[in-house]
Amino acid sequence: METYKMNNGIKVFKYGNPIETGAVVKEKVISEEKNDLDINFQDKHSNISIALSPEDMVYGLGGNLGEINKRGRLYESYCTDDACHTEDKTKLYSAHNFFIVSGEVSRGYFIDFPTRIKYDVGYHDKNYLNIKIYGQDFYIYIIEGDNPTNISNKFLEIIGKPYVPPKWAFGYFQSRWGYKDKEDVKKVYDTFRNNDIPLEGIYLDLDYMDNFKDFSISEERFSGFKDFVNELKEDGLYLVPIIDAGVKVEDGYDIYEEGIKGDHFCRDKDGKPYEGVVWPGKVHFPDFMKEETQLWFGSKYKALTDCGIEGFWNDMNEPAIFYQEKYLNQAIEYANEKKGQNLNVYSYFELKDNFSNLANKDLYYQSFYHNVDGKKVSNDEVHNLYGYYMTKSANLGLSKLLNDKRFLLISRASSIGMHRYGGIWTGDNSSWWSHLEQNIKMMPSLNMCGFFYIGGDTGGFGGHCNGELLTRWLQLSVFTPLLRNHTAIGSANQEPYAFTEEVMNNSRNIIKGRYMLIPYIYSEYMKAVNNHKLMFKPLSFEFKGDLAKEVEDQILLGDQLMIIPIHHPNHKGRYVYLPEEMLEVSFLKENMTSLVREKGIQYVNYNLDELKFFIRKDTMIPYTKPSKNVKELDQNTLSVLAYVDKEAKYQLYDDDGVSYDFTKGKSFTTKIKIIKKADDYEIQVDNTNPTIENISFKIVDSQNNIKYKEISVD
Repeated sequence: METYKMNNGIKVFKYGNPIETGAVVKEKVISEEKNDLDINFQDKHSNISIALSPEDMVYGLGGNLGEINKRGRLYESYCTDDACHTEDKTKLYSAHNFFIVSGEVSRGYFIDFPTRIKYDVGYHDKNYLNIKIYGQDFYIYIIEGDNPTNISNKFLEIIGKPYVPPKWAFGYFQSRWGYKDKEDVKKVYDTFRNNDIPLEGIYLDLDYMDNFKDFSISEERFSGFKDFVNELKEDGLYLVPIIDAGVKVEDGYDIYEEGIKGDHFCRDKDGKPYEGVVWPGKVHFPDFMKEETQLWFGSKYKALTDCGIEGFWNDMNEPAIFYQEKYLNQAIEYANEKKGQNLNVYSYFELKDNFSNLANKDLYYQSFYHNVDGKKVSNDEVHNLYGYYMTKSANLGLSKLLNDKRFLLISRASSIGMHRYGGIWTGDNSSWWSHLEQNIKMMPSLNMCGFFYIGGDTGGFGGHCNGELLTRWLQLSVFTPLLRNHTAIGSANQEPYAFTEEVMNNSRNIIKGRYMLIPYIYSEYMKAVNNHKLMFKPLSFEFKGDLAKEVEDQILLGDQLMIIPIHHPNHKGRYVYLPEEMLEVSFLKENMTSLVREKGIQYVNYNLDELKFFIRKDTMIPYTKPSKNVKELDQNTLSVLAYVDKEAKYQLYDDDGVSYDFTKGKSFTTKIKIIKKADDYEIQVDNTNPTIENISFKIVDSQNNIKYKEISVD
């Protein structure tokens, strides 16, 4: 074991000869520190046991099921494609191995290891967090801190700043696997515009491709694609196509032939390009562990950027594998053997399982290989890096192709380190109320692991969404940086206009509320990124007491807001825990109805035609008028809603929203201070944003008194 330390006091312990994942960007230096972790090495595995006291909370582990406090569950870090993530599932699409144990003392841990890790977080024995690492070569980072917030901030600093999309990526997007041609897409666009529903863009699923081939466009269904893309973009409407990990095996297909010629595909044990089966049938998987393959694959996005595309979503990059031919043939042979037999319960279920368990077998990932620094390494040994390095490849290519222009880029699979190259959606969820609740709880956990451009598939990807569920989901998603309504082929349509007039009207107004809040959401996003801070926090990161620890379906956004989504059907409100006196805001109501609420548990009405949240004392939020897209946002007159007891401050961040000039210090700030006087308020504004000319204020005090003021900004 070698011991290192970092300049903020983080201890780093190196075991064996780890594969360098690139997760951490800060430099390590040799140290004489000792590791007090109880690590047991045996049978090619490493076992760690961390004692848990009764009051300890366990936070983190990113995009996983369960509560914000992870105690009492089993987890597995091994990226997998499993759309039906029910309560008993232990692994999902991402592998995020940072967690915090917080009780009387707080300590953070990051296990920098590229493949399978299992966590028993007090499941079998409530007194221990037991970890099984499937190898003996890894780094462990131990982060001491005063509290979980402090530890999270330190971790965010060492892994590097998250990806920053263009400002238009904060708009509302509609998506469906099943917009089968250009006419379908145009119909969606026209229907949104005709019904005055804001729309920033439309995600294109597999339908736009020529026979599911990456970087291809169906001439039959999407002829004149370049003109179509630019016609929509003139109106501020972006198309965001999907790119899958698997490259179709087909003679004459340029990507396939270039990949063979350039030795860009993973190989099987015999040294031949590995064949799996995904959407197009037989595919090869690019070896993204090779830098030359990253650059090659990234350059292929040019086929679509040349058509005006500025955003992509990378999918199926765990990588997902439907089957290997060998195992499909075995299943078919077994079925033929059993044909005509009187199957009992055991033989019937074996027959069934032979087919239902074909996808994503562990054996598949053990049977193909990457070239890692000249060494032959099975995918199983670096499995969690695949989606990460595919997205890094896309980022490298798009950065070059689009010069100094920001782009939208999200991925389904990820591990820590990928956060610097793209955002993520939370995977193929379902139109279930439980998945809406899960969406709430994932947001802080993902932030802790470095992912900021995040959101779930609003309304649910699989299954059939009804109007109530869509509306309640929108009431959450308007606060998440990524706002995409996405559903699968075969499910009911879930565009806002696919339901009743009432649902459409409510959806329209909630989406307009999102556009009103974009100045605030964008500001909080950028300040969190630049200052290594969380954007979303559990209540327990800010407040003391058992209720702050136990209430997990309310989360904090920035230092100003507490959001309180409803995640049960047929509810007209909910009980809300107020850890301090706060201002209840009905954002869409005339004059933004507000009410000061005392500390404690209170029932709050929350109807389907509302957008509610709470503002903390001596804070404020900026907002603007709604618009049909980000391009037409008007910030000439900025509005501010403030809850002031003594003195409130806010610093609004902004930049051009398009370039990377913000990394060179080229940004704008509007610093606002409101000081309560005997019978009035003193307002101070220091502004460098040339677009803001006037600011109108609604100021509420602790007695529910309201004062309206307006000032001109020089």
